Amino acid sequence: MNRRPTPFRSAPAPDKTSDLSRMKSIRSRLSRTRPSTCAADPAHWRGDGRNAQRFVQPVGRPSFPTHRPPVYARDEADERRLDAVMTRPTIFARRARAALRALAATLLLALPLDIAPLAGIPSFVSGAAAASTVPSGNRNARQPRIPFASARRTAASNSAYDAKFDRIIGVLRRDSRLIRDIKRVAGLYGIDPVHMLGAIIGEHTYNYDSLDSAQSYYVKALSYAGVRMEFSLGGEHVEDFVKRPQFSRCNNGRQDTNTLWNCYQRVWNASFRGKRIDGDRFPDKTFNEAFFQPLFAGQSFGLGQLSPLTVLMMSDKVARTSGFSKLSARNEQEIYRAAMDPGKSLHYMAAILRDAIDAYKSVGRVDISKNPGLTATLYNLGDPWARASDFRRRRAAGAQTWPAENYYGWLVNDKLEVIKSLL
Repeated sequence: MNRRPTPFRSAPAPDKTSDLSRMKSIRSRLSRTRPSTCAADPAHWRGDGRNAQRFVQPVGRPSFPTHRPPVYARDEADERRLDAVMTRPTIFARRARAALRALAATLLLALPLDIAPLAGIPSFVSGAAAASTVPSGNRNARQPRIPFASARRTAASNSAYDAKFDRIIGVLRRDSRLIRDIKRVAGLYGIDPVHMLGAIIGEHTYNYDSLDSAQSYYVKALSYAGVRMEFSLGGEHVEDFVKRPQFSRCNNGRQDTNTLWNCYQRVWNASFRGKRIDGDRFPDKTFNEAFFQPLFAGQSFGLGQLSPLTVLMMSDKVARTSGFSKLSARNEQEIYRAAMDPGKSLHYMAAILRDAIDAYKSVGRVDISKNPGLTATLYNLGDPWARASDFRRRRAAGAQTWPAENYYGWLVNDKLEVIKSLL
């Protein structure tokens, strides 16, 4: 069957106006700016967990904006994410603050070095440029006399100093985790870890019998958890006591905790200790003994044998360096935990030793950081700023050339090679 051929029909003439408009539309869509879909833009997060990290990467663009690093997934326990989104103003502000601090330090170093601070108050003028390094070793050929209180404690435990020294060395040598923690914390405070070991060994040789391990101190700390304690005298809490007008010069202005509690101690000694005021007789005791020993006399706790008052003094320094919460004298339980838990007490020990080194460098104009026997002595005696001031006066009068160690520090220097072997 023959099919009739379809007649040829010519295509319609192209509509140039229509083609032109389509090309313009395509070009417009191609040139249109697409919204950023990179992971650094929080507006494009979708979902939780793994899905929160997925994004579409535009072709030809960098992985993340050059002015800020990526944001980490919201469910990751990564503390870096707090600083992960950093805008240019944030970077500029941080650099500006760092520059101002550097300028302030330069100006302070340029001040005259003969400005002597008050005893017990940290100086803001660095004497590092004029500080001379104390020679290593002991200044005394023989060990200074050991106090009767230490001898009595040792006799009561049916022990001897050599045996107690060997015992604490054995505890430290077995506890490699504790040694690692000591090294880490010492690094935070810019001190040699041998200073911390010296303080621990001195305390456990002369003042306390060591437990079996650092974990034992943590367990013992838990035993104090339910004990009610209050830092008070005659029913008056220490925080209320220091609001008396005699302490007004301490409370004027903002001061760090070390300066503040040292000031309270001086006022107590000058105005209250052993005196009768308004009919009230105050005990002839130190500020620490009067207010901070609610259980029994001679209280100190933990691996570093810290007193609650010492922990309070170092609160600001530890908060700045280690990031711990600042302590209050009204939170007695938290102070005892800080003193007894090795995870925290090491930080307070390091702060005490750092403070002693700074005091003698700034006020005494000597660098004791190379002499662990001296830092151990100051750890044992306390009040390094007042002692550094006394040393400077004696040195200026020609009565003393170098600071000298006590019986406690003498042992540390004498046994230094054994102590260093722990590291």
